[in-house]
Amino acid sequence: MSPLKITTRDAATGPVLEITGELDYTSAPALRELLTTLTLQPGQRLVLDLAGMEFCDSSGLTTLIAARNHAHAAQSDIALAAVPDHTLRVLRIVGLDQILPIHPDSRSAARP
Repeated sequence: MSPLKITTRDAATGPVLEITGELDYTSAPALRELLTTLTLQPGQRLVLDLAGMEFCDSSGLTTLIAARNHAHAAQSDIALAAVPDHTLRVLRIVGLDQILPIHPDSRSAARP
């Protein structure tokens, strides 16, 4: 089990959060709390880079939806990048791939 680690960096289109480790019921509150501190400007894009995410449970999925809601409330966009296959499968099963844009990597997700 790997603890959740979130690294924040800025791209031309907005913040990029690199999420590594496990996004589950014990760690999801940390990401939700971080999201509330992000000030997004209208037209920006919040990118969640999931390349290093090892596990995501239903609490993690709920947090991804919360991130989408936070971005949309700020009239911003959101994109997921480098979603691991096991998580992508779940996103497709529950239909979240229809509301969360998915890109192969953070570079393409952060393009204007």
